[in-house]
Amino acid sequence: MSTFYKVTIQEVQQETANAVSVLLKIPQNLKPEFNFTSGQYITLQKVIKGEEIRRAYSICSSPKSDKIRVAIKAVENGTFSIYATSKLKAGDEIEISKPEGRFLLKPEANKNYIAFAAGSGITPILSMIKTVLETEPTSKFTLVYGNKTINDTIFYKDLNSLKATYTNQLNLHYIFSREEVKNCLRGRIDQNVTNYFVKNMYKETSFDAAFLCGPEEMIQEVSKTLENNKIAKENIHFELFTVSIDEKAASEIKEGTTEITVLLDDEKTTFNMQQTDNLLSASLRNDLDAPYSCQGGVCSSCLCKVTEGKAVMVKNSILTDSEIEDGFVLACQAYPTTSKITIDFDDV
Repeated sequence: MSTFYKVTIQEVQQETANAVSVLLKIPQNLKPEFNFTSGQYITLQKVIKGEEIRRAYSICSSPKSDKIRVAIKAVENGTFSIYATSKLKAGDEIEISKPEGRFLLKPEANKNYIAFAAGSGITPILSMIKTVLETEPTSKFTLVYGNKTINDTIFYKDLNSLKATYTNQLNLHYIFSREEVKNCLRGRIDQNVTNYFVKNMYKETSFDAAFLCGPEEMIQEVSKTLENNKIAKENIHFELFTVSIDEKAASEIKEGTTEITVLLDDEKTTFNMQQTDNLLSASLRNDLDAPYSCQGGVCSSCLCKVTEGKAVMVKNSILTDSEIEDGFVLACQAYPTTSKITIDFDDV
């Protein structure tokens, strides 16, 4: 079951024309529940036009700040994001869940980190940068940050301020696709840009870890380029905005009915579902309080384990091959392919 806590919005700050950062006032008695690691997200829940809407947003503050701040960018037809960027204000109440996620920074002394972020992908990366600068004086962080223009750049002033304060620790590079800016690259983050930094500008630097956040195409291209430049795959960490559909997996979904048993909060519930329906949607329709957030396959809130039967996932950027072999699936992207299936939300 997803546990949500009602809190008050302390501040809404306009970051760009279509993006805000939201500072949440966490009551003292809930502070232990909201300890977090840089890179994690929280789920925000709000009733909008009579419908309960949940969305996951990365935390952009640092753990040391003792604050929970998230950034929200309006997206086309995005019910929650449009509401949040145009209606939310200080004093409003909203429900939030505890921090979670697998895109994590674990800072160590004497390390070199590099990050590639595009647009709102800066949100978890900013938290990581702050953590390194605040807690690891012998480590360095290099950021390559892509946007359309300066005015579209979330946290532009904050990043420049960090650079001015931590001149020798933070390397800051902007790249703009629709604006010529002095001392900045023009274009998008791709193979050529990645090579420019790791093979030329920082050819004498051995990067210990890389963090990538942005569109899928960028993540794939940068990851491959970094691997070709001898950064080990296990040291390349990423978080996607969206995930493309696995057409092969999608082709395995057939018309039919499955008897599903769901173990949730130590209770078993059995019902019939269509095989063209995903496990999460079917569970929610049968009044089960299954955990979920993004419903897009880019977070891990709806993680469950298939203990009997089989299911295919049409999207996945979270789970490893070994986890999939152990039966773990993202319920929002998993479709049953057998006449019976049992899933367990508790054993995760």
